[in-house]
Amino acid sequence: MTITNLEQDLAPVLRSGRKKVPAVWMRAGTSKGLFFHAKDLPVSSRSLESILLSAMGSAQANSRQVNGVGGATSTTSKVAIVAKSKRPHIDVDYTFVQVAPDQPKLDMTGNCGNIASGVGPFSLDEGLVKARPGQSEINIRIFNTNTEQVVVETVQVAPDGSSREDGDYELAGVPGTASPIKLAFVKPQGSMTGTMFPCGLKQRLLRVDSPLWGIFSVRVSLVDAANPFVLVDASSLPVSKQTLQQDVHESGLLAMVEDIRREGAVQFGLATDVLAASMIRGTPKIAFLSAPSAEDANDADIEVLSFSMGKAHPSLQLTGAVCIAAAMAIPGTVAWDLARGKSLADVPKHGMSVANQEIASPVPVGIRHPSGIIHTETVLEVDHTGDARVERVAVMRTARRLFEGNVYY
Repeated sequence: MTITNLEQDLAPVLRSGRKKVPAVWMRAGTSKGLFFHAKDLPVSSRSLESILLSAMGSAQANSRQVNGVGGATSTTSKVAIVAKSKRPHIDVDYTFVQVAPDQPKLDMTGNCGNIASGVGPFSLDEGLVKARPGQSEINIRIFNTNTEQVVVETVQVAPDGSSREDGDYELAGVPGTASPIKLAFVKPQGSMTGTMFPCGLKQRLLRVDSPLWGIFSVRVSLVDAANPFVLVDASSLPVSKQTLQQDVHESGLLAMVEDIRREGAVQFGLATDVLAASMIRGTPKIAFLSAPSAEDANDADIEVLSFSMGKAHPSLQLTGAVCIAAAMAIPGTVAWDLARGKSLADVPKHGMSVANQEIASPVPVGIRHPSGIIHTETVLEVDHTGDARVERVAVMRTARRLFEGNVYY
């Protein structure tokens, strides 16, 4: 669901006086956001929207979010709404909200894996989940309501039963070290479309009619795993890799990225036309993929430059890492090709499961992004017909509770 309002719709709320709601501000992975208990927020979409836009500073469409707690970027303007779950075998339900930093819009069409990494620690610290005395780590089963998918989160437990934050794990894009949080995205295929390859092809040429760049075609894989992504072979772009690196923040290049993303949205079946696709900037997402450089080949299997809400992402969305890792395990995708998948001498790094029994363990895969490398582990499940599906993709994150109290709106 996408919620959109005009500023004048919010005026009565903004004039009604100062109000507050309990919240926790967390750094989760390489993102930051407000974490709420669902019980503290209204059920009404209109009221929820008014509160979140005002609290984050997006109500007046000020790109600096100077009148709220948002960080003026898509990665620091996020919200998690968490509740104890009534679903069988699930601990907590989690709803993700992307708050546009430059306009009064909320996007609830997809998940955010980085923010999801804070849901486990939040749930433990807030008493929604309780560890047994002496337990050093706990598996928390999280149901993401946006995509209706399950994430199993392994969180380290401190002696007092709270989430442990100190540790030796170093997360690219975050200074220092912290306690590792392992997120296993269970059966991530078809998060929004119901299938991993909604257009029926593992890769295709995507024809783009751009007002600025004219008509061109790019080689893509349209993959829906954890979140729908348009995965583009960067070598097929109408610009060189050098130009891409130099001009990644220029409006002209970003316009080209959005043109490709919108056309991808139509082919995904997520929008009827490119105009409709322009109204939902959060999904599908888009990333440019390249083979790793020769000097980086020992550490990384693929190189990625991703985009979020119309701007270059400083690192990589966690759901992007999951989607790319899943695609790298499937022969015929752009990701598989660029990760040297065509070389028969390469031993597959993905694990294998048959009848819920793991018969081969995965080897970590390195995905190079602008802030470093993220490692993933993928397990494929083979059914009685021999067909393979992505059983799970695991990634490592860290999180830190920054402040707690009341946010005013």
